[in-house]
Amino acid sequence: MLNGGPLPTVIAGPCSAESEEQMLQTARELKKDHRVSIFRAGIWKPRTRPGLFEGVGTVGLEWLQTVKQETGLLTTVEVANTQHVEEALKYGVDILWVGARTTVNPFSVQEIADALQGVDIPVMVKNPVNPDLQLWLGALERLNRAGITDLGLIHRGFSTPSNKPYRNHPKWQTIQEIRNLAPGIPLLCDPSHIAGRRDLLETVSQQALRLGADGLMIETHINPDVALSDASQQVTPAGLDKLLTVLDLEKEKVAQPEQLQDLRALIDRLDNELLNVLFLRADVSKRIGEYKRANSLDIYQSGRWQQLIENRLKAAGDIGLDEEFVKAIFDAIHGFSLGLQNEVFAASAVDNPVTQAK
Repeated sequence: MLNGGPLPTVIAGPCSAESEEQMLQTARELKKDHRVSIFRAGIWKPRTRPGLFEGVGTVGLEWLQTVKQETGLLTTVEVANTQHVEEALKYGVDILWVGARTTVNPFSVQEIADALQGVDIPVMVKNPVNPDLQLWLGALERLNRAGITDLGLIHRGFSTPSNKPYRNHPKWQTIQEIRNLAPGIPLLCDPSHIAGRRDLLETVSQQALRLGADGLMIETHINPDVALSDASQQVTPAGLDKLLTVLDLEKEKVAQPEQLQDLRALIDRLDNELLNVLFLRADVSKRIGEYKRANSLDIYQSGRWQQLIENRLKAAGDIGLDEEFVKAIFDAIHGFSLGLQNEVFAASAVDNPVTQAK
């Protein structure tokens, strides 16, 4: 069910189930859009502090069941414990998802996995609140060991010290990183939780699709301005229709073989050039190590490194490259260079045990 098709999967529906009428009105409008195939709604809402709206509970599953019967849309809800799983299965929910606050806790994920033992149902897993890909991967593994084979990932951004202008920082590089760790698992994007604002949904959605996301989960409410949760990031069904039309999902998945082949050939050439540059840089690093050894200099030169990284980050900013991305690259290169120079010193010590490298 989550393995996707030629077009991106679109999941839509309110952040929270609030009333049967709200659910049905939203679902009836969404049913008119052939691009929407799955209806979502929050039944239990984990909140940071008590006293806020925490969802309607089980009665919302009854409304969801009515939505499914009337519209034929598949349904999906978030589950966080054994009771949620049992109730969702009882009311015939088609797809479950594990939320970001739950993914971060292996005990909770294991509880859900145990409750699903022997059950054949698709399960999607949102990334944890913090950017820890091992937690995300671990949640998939726990569910898979319980027998769940139809798994999906949902990228909903991360809480970082500086998220602006987003609600949750997308850290787009994590899409490829998690794909490398979990190859073949469909990945959807939740632009609503990344953006936190309606006006950013198009930008976030488009970027996700360009990075190969297999679908979108977009919060949609019949009257978002009065929503009991996350009002600012929800759109009306009409707003969703407009957004999906701008994104032009049909064309997004249509390949242009010749153009794509040419671009990939260019990437291959650039990567080869990059590898050659890295090889040459490594050779220079070794020669610097030999000079330091011969002149009794320390391997790590803090002043030089500080000056280098400041210059590289300034150059990156001047040409529009993401400074965090560039810093990560040069941190890795610097660490590798220090390792090469350390090998030079170590080899010298073996050849001449009485030489003490400083």
